[in-house]
Amino acid sequence: MTNVREAAFDLFRSHGLTTVFGNPGSTELPMLEDFPADFRYVLGLQEMVPAGMADGYAQLTGRPALVQVHAAAGLGSAMGALRNAWWNKTPLIVIAGNQRRSMQNTESLLTNTDATLFPRPVVKWAAEPATAAEMPAVLAHAIHLAQAPPMGPVFISLPMDDWAVDLDETKAAELRAVARRKVTHGGALAPAVAASIAEQLARSERPALVVGGDVERAGAWDAMVSLAEHCRAPVWTAPFPGLRGFPEDHPLYQGELLPGALWVAGALTGHDLVLVVGAPAFRYYPDVPDVPRPYPPGKTRLIYITSDPDEAARAVVGDAVVADVGLAIEALLAQVPPRDRPAPPRRNPPRVRGSAVAPMHPSQLFAALARVAPPETLWVAEAGASEMPLDEHIRPGRPFSHLTAAGAGLGFGLPASIGAQLAAPDRPVAAVIGDGSMHYAVTALWTAATYNIPVTIVVPSSGEYGILKVFGELENITGVPGLDLPALDTVAAAASYGVPAHRANNADEVAELFTSSLADRSGPTLIDVPIVKVKEALPGIWR
Repeated sequence: MTNVREAAFDLFRSHGLTTVFGNPGSTELPMLEDFPADFRYVLGLQEMVPAGMADGYAQLTGRPALVQVHAAAGLGSAMGALRNAWWNKTPLIVIAGNQRRSMQNTESLLTNTDATLFPRPVVKWAAEPATAAEMPAVLAHAIHLAQAPPMGPVFISLPMDDWAVDLDETKAAELRAVARRKVTHGGALAPAVAASIAEQLARSERPALVVGGDVERAGAWDAMVSLAEHCRAPVWTAPFPGLRGFPEDHPLYQGELLPGALWVAGALTGHDLVLVVGAPAFRYYPDVPDVPRPYPPGKTRLIYITSDPDEAARAVVGDAVVADVGLAIEALLAQVPPRDRPAPPRRNPPRVRGSAVAPMHPSQLFAALARVAPPETLWVAEAGASEMPLDEHIRPGRPFSHLTAAGAGLGFGLPASIGAQLAAPDRPVAAVIGDGSMHYAVTALWTAATYNIPVTIVVPSSGEYGILKVFGELENITGVPGLDLPALDTVAAAASYGVPAHRANNADEVAELFTSSLADRSGPTLIDVPIVKVKEALPGIWR
């Protein structure tokens, strides 16, 4: 006779969910009993780490990932990572144990009394099966919803006594049929809409394109490049992208738009048509004063293509079209004729500033990395105030090569880089993580060391929360405590988790250590690089 646990694992197999990222507790033990030999369990020491690893893994595989956390407390620990996954549009299947049904009324230890409300609003859907026998069907429901546009995390609460419940043959047969189901999503542009946008692009004298991570998620990287080349239009990445959506070394690419209305308006001034594809239009922070209204300024027309109905509804500017991003780009590419006009000016070449000796200028660090990094390197960045010089120097030209947290929640980068390396074992993965950011999920180092995951971690160490000092300057806020981080010893912290760690004292040592780390596929390596304070690194923002 089949029981609920066997039916659930058969469902996971049918969807390729045989890697579980988790941190188990007592309410999860019934699920993990006699763990199947064809499944892999990747342990994190605190729940935000498995959720972050699963985020990076799912983004690189293009498939959902299974995350197991412990009851309400473990779900609470994972919430910051789930918020990042929400904004990254990453399909995570998050499951947590709950107390036995017979013990929930008295709120016995580990009871989650409002299990479906707890993770909102950072999941697309949350459920707890009404009966034990419905668990596999509810899990199937969640798996399909997680992959529906816009993709994102879902949550299922699973009472611990459900797993051992036996199923009669009728119910078992029904659940086998549920496990075999497939759901296909469409959503092409209506022909008239495609023709109208294509005509406007063809007539535009100075079009501009703004792209986002949905271009990569839709598998439309090459088509987007072709569309830009047909239009001979400059291309920007929208603010807070998660993924860049376009090759950063392409002659038409202008960089990432800074996340302020004033900056976005300044970049887009003079363009008569702006087409935003696969990104919100626009997410801002901070609120920089003296913004021209409305924006974009003047007679600029903005059209916005997204697979997310909520993105379309909440935008304050432009006309939105909800459609499959990949199909929409293909439809436009088929109708937009190549334009014969001068190409826009190329993006400025990277500038190397300051000292190449520790504490070095961030531009020296990233110039050294860019000089020796193979073109297939996959970069995961959470570098705080060093993000701007990083983006200036690190310009990968392949899809899924530059991951950041669209939700901007710290603690994403280190776990995500480990998950990305598991998903792409043949690619070198380089995580650039600020010294403050790294300690949000520092226990991820243990996972990398224990599972011999060959990720290279580069830590620009400034001994401060530099990005907060930047925001304080922009917001005219002074006298804030807790922004300096004296005596952080990143090398010692890494060594305590079993990760070989080194301190680089100049740019040549950075290049040498980085090259040897990428070549060593036996496990992780951390390179700590002392850098100057943010006031010296980014002097242009200080009034």
